[in-house]
Amino acid sequence: MRNRALLAALLMLLSSSLARADDLLVYFGTHVAGAGKGFSVSHFDTDSGVLSPPKYLLDAPGPAYFVFDRSQKFLYTCNSTHPEFTSQKSGGISSYSVDPKTGELTLLNSVASLGEDPSYISLDKNEHFCFVANYKTGSVAAFALRPDGRIGNCVSSLQYPGHGTDPVRQTQSHAHSIIPDPTNHYVLVADLGLDTVSVYRFENQAGWLLANDPPLFHIKAGSGARHMAFDSTGKFLYVISEMGSLITVLNWDSSRGTASEIQEISTLPADFKGTSAAAEITIHPSGKFLFATNRGDNSLAVFTIDSGTGKISLLQHISSGGKTPRNFAIDPKGKWLVVTNHDSNNAVVFAIDQETGRLTQKGEPVGVTYPFCPRFGKPEGN
Repeated sequence: MRNRALLAALLMLLSSSLARADDLLVYFGTHVAGAGKGFSVSHFDTDSGVLSPPKYLLDAPGPAYFVFDRSQKFLYTCNSTHPEFTSQKSGGISSYSVDPKTGELTLLNSVASLGEDPSYISLDKNEHFCFVANYKTGSVAAFALRPDGRIGNCVSSLQYPGHGTDPVRQTQSHAHSIIPDPTNHYVLVADLGLDTVSVYRFENQAGWLLANDPPLFHIKAGSGARHMAFDSTGKFLYVISEMGSLITVLNWDSSRGTASEIQEISTLPADFKGTSAAAEITIHPSGKFLFATNRGDNSLAVFTIDSGTGKISLLQHISSGGKTPRNFAIDPKGKWLVVTNHDSNNAVVFAIDQETGRLTQKGEPVGVTYPFCPRFGKPEGN
């Protein structure tokens, strides 16, 4: 009897240990700079969906948008403002090492982003270079990454001339995002001010960005291209437009670096009246669902993806649980989504139905100061 009880206790302990092994950290960045503003981290229970109140990590100047490398040894962030580079009329980009046992961050270095208000940072597929889009000045740049995680020299920089059709928000270029295509042969730049997506041939040994032929394609005038996502096959490209609250679906030809439009669909409910601005777009790890955020309607939009045509169909709108939802992140297994509501100072967890893609809010909002970008990290101690 005692042996059975001991065995049961050991099994419970082992089960608890295995469950904890799948628990994750969730990192948050703030959109503003100053004392007590920077990075924070929460613990996330992957069984229950419970997100703990965040623990403050360290001050950082406006770490608005950030990414990890694949190993999660390093974190790379935009600094929407950076006092070190103010005299150069530039924001910054910074690299941090991640402690594998505690998840703590240590600043490695910062460099000028070569433009004001950097809004997006990404890595090439080989993780030898990082790309940054500078929103305010309408420019992009590529930087070498050193083996120790530090950001090295700029290897390409580009400034965009021109303007769009909106006399208030499109008086000049506003480069909003920059990503490599799945083949790592091209780099794409979505420009809110010009209603374009520029395409560059990427020389992935030197990091050069070379104008493609044709060099760009247009989206709907006045819609304001913001972020982009490729589907899991690399055949389809999805562009979300901030001002028009639209998603444009395009066929992507990776042999030529060209795109052709096949669909345009609103991110908003059909009966919505008022002002709203679309923000983030992400595809589920299964490749079956697409998610987007609406600031104004304060909702998450869920779409299903037709794997054959790439077209999307609206499935659901659900309240984001706060005001002004910007970015969100999906856990590696595709079970959970965490969204940040910038003007409500909170983060909200949603369960993702693995069959349908529908979202269900899990628990109450968790307070996070000026949240902008959430990212899932490794389990603590792994």
